[in-house]
Amino acid sequence: MSNNGSETIPSDSAASQSAIEVRRLHKSFGSLSVLRDVSLSVGEGEVVSVIGPSGSGKSTLARCICRLEKINSGEIYLYGKRTDGSSHSNRDIARLVGMIFQQFNLFPHLSVLDNLTLSPIRILGLSRGDAEENAMALLKRVGLEEKRNARPNQLSGGQCQRVAIARALAMNPKIMLFDEPTSALDPELVGEVLDVIAGLADSGMTMMIITHEMMFAKEVSDRVFFMADGNIVEQGHPKKIFSCPEVPRTQLFLQRMLVHFGKELTEGDEKEACRHDA
Repeated sequence: MSNNGSETIPSDSAASQSAIEVRRLHKSFGSLSVLRDVSLSVGEGEVVSVIGPSGSGKSTLARCICRLEKINSGEIYLYGKRTDGSSHSNRDIARLVGMIFQQFNLFPHLSVLDNLTLSPIRILGLSRGDAEENAMALLKRVGLEEKRNARPNQLSGGQCQRVAIARALAMNPKIMLFDEPTSALDPELVGEVLDVIAGLADSGMTMMIITHEMMFAKEVSDRVFFMADGNIVEQGHPKKIFSCPEVPRTQLFLQRMLVHFGKELTEGDEKEACRHDA
């Protein structure tokens, strides 16, 4: 395992085999450097979690991948196609990637059903009948079929986030990005959203999850990336990252997390975890 996620730059052939490929990504806001030489890859069907302290660049990384932020330098590929330039239009990105934000970003003046059907009709060209049939199937999947006619202000935070997930899935994306999807929720509502995300993971959806839910990241992820100060400091199998991280900065972060999560975060066969290849 490399201690620095930016040391190894993938080949062109590697990019064509990955769902997400990021190479030497730099992003600044004015004089503030937010991402510094970040490189990573996510395979098709892989679930990765990105953890780290606030301000480490996690959310900016996700926003750059789905082209909500313009990068300063570097390259981003989705299924082998470079997206940081002009090879993909914003419409193409909307077809490939669904993103879930901390705030739900639902249209407040539309019903739940209309929130789900708007983009498939306008962007994918679906008929209203087909879009509504698909939307109802997705609402059933997230347990909100009976809320089809409700407005967002009539829903709980957890219900709004589940609607947001269903809305993203209505575009039939190949990749889902989650930017701290539970951070705006009351603690008692977190579980219902995590259950939906775990179900997506079980279905084989390619996902990048930015989260402070450490136990969830440990349980659902194929790999975990730890970010700090705009860099990927360490990456590897969840058991290895949480039980025996190699880098002092990762160790310090997880020691602080133990205050909140206790021994459960590092429970397990630590010897086996430390032998596990990243």
